[in-house]
Amino acid sequence: MSEPVTDGVYVMPIALAPSPQSEPAIRLGGSMAYASRFALVVREPENGRGKARARVTHRRVFGPEDADAALAEPGGSITQEAQRQWANMQRIHAPLQIGAHTIRLDQPQVMGVLNVTPDSFSDGGEFLDKPDAGRAHAAAMVEAGAAIIDIGGESTRPGGAATWEGDEIKRVVPAIEYVLEMGAAISVDTRRAGVLEAALNASNGAVMANDVSAMRYDPRMCDLVANAGVPAALMHAPGTGDDLHDKAALSGGDYADAVCDVFDMLKSARARAIAGGVREDQILLDPGIGFGKSLTDNLALLNALPVFHALGSPLLVGVSRKRMIGALSNEEPAHERLGGSIALAVRLMDAGVHVVRVHDVAETVQARNVWRGLRDAALTDFSALPA
Repeated sequence: MSEPVTDGVYVMPIALAPSPQSEPAIRLGGSMAYASRFALVVREPENGRGKARARVTHRRVFGPEDADAALAEPGGSITQEAQRQWANMQRIHAPLQIGAHTIRLDQPQVMGVLNVTPDSFSDGGEFLDKPDAGRAHAAAMVEAGAAIIDIGGESTRPGGAATWEGDEIKRVVPAIEYVLEMGAAISVDTRRAGVLEAALNASNGAVMANDVSAMRYDPRMCDLVANAGVPAALMHAPGTGDDLHDKAALSGGDYADAVCDVFDMLKSARARAIAGGVREDQILLDPGIGFGKSLTDNLALLNALPVFHALGSPLLVGVSRKRMIGALSNEEPAHERLGGSIALAVRLMDAGVHVVRVHDVAETVQARNVWRGLRDAALTDFSALPA
């Protein structure tokens, strides 16, 4: 059930439900989110106007009660792939094991961002070469309820210059050391195997990898993750070189359909990682909001997030303080995008995202806790209670 059979097949949740008591629904990826209506979509390549396109050749809307008939209708390899995605969508994921930390995935977990960079879009330079400031920030995030601290030593903002591996290591390792002292679970945001190797050595193997290139940038990354046996997040970005935002590698220089194209790429990245020895239950997937994507692309991906459960891995998504928030509001700078960040974080939770990557941990944890209370109440079948 882990290897793709047919591209161009998508089992898409198109209606969410507050609970399975409200209407027939399935639980998405073992999360606290439920979906009640789905579309089986099949698209095939179609060349035209100088760029590769695709046309929809089959679409059927169905509910859980008639899923078997709907998935069987196309027949052959299409049905096999649709059935695989249907099973994946209902897969309950085991907790992540990061060193001694067990991170449960049956409710949304908050990952806090610690950038030790000079030029990150939101907080560049704030914690670089300032261990006391970085330590205080990390401690505040842990105290506020961050399940994981994601430490990054390279800015991946649009137009950002690539970082030399040695500089990235010098930034990341000291931060790992002081966050380890707090007893926190650590993720390392890097696309370079040398940086991850240094992080593994500094932590005695007690980190997870967060690779924004989905292991395409550094050919050693897959072997390193597989041999270390650590969890790894694979993110979608169109760029294959230093610039992750470069869409030149896409057919015709753009997406035919952002949701389907990102789905297909993550499907391939997951399959490559598994073929390279990475354990299937150690992989997380990230659609890469903001990476080589227009505002329209980002909105389409956020509205279609539940479809990525069909890939069979937990989801990790970051939307905190991103440019799209300013574009949708009053062009506020990054540090004034808290309201939009919380709104998008709740949207991720509604879609069943397992790990929400944020800058503002305390506020997001509070929002998560209130969301959790509402969702717990929705799961109570009040009609079954005695009068």
